[in-house]
Amino acid sequence: MIKPIYILNGPNLNRLGKREPKFYGSTTLGEIKNSCNELGQSAGISIVFKQTNLEGELVSWVQEASDAASALIINAAAYTHTSVALLDALQMLEIPSIEVHLSNPAAREAFRQVNYVSPAVKSGVFGFGAIGYDMALTSIIKTLKQAN
Repeated sequence: MIKPIYILNGPNLNRLGKREPKFYGSTTLGEIKNSCNELGQSAGISIVFKQTNLEGELVSWVQEASDAASALIINAAAYTHTSVALLDALQMLEIPSIEVHLSNPAAREAFRQVNYVSPAVKSGVFGFGAIGYDMALTSIIKTLKQAN
């Protein structure tokens, strides 16, 4: 049996749908969660979907995923650009991992172009809005099914 796929979300993503829709769209995090759960269910894989505004909690969840998950999808949000602690936790992972961003940080302000997550994950999906989660999850599911 395949362990669940963890989908972890960082600060302010609980405000999706209200926060700067020109960058992040109008889809809520709840809607993204529902879409991910439907994709996981259709593939027979459970999803653990979490959001926090706390850096240490996000780091702890990455560590938890290391043992409890078959793969990790992470949108670290602002911690992407600031958290060496998150980088260290991600570098310890031995499971497939994908970074997701609703907008394309490389096309935004200079401070958003600093990325502590990308060096520690297998791949990334940037700038596709909420559908980026579906893209990342579909890729992870295919990767896991090929490995089994």
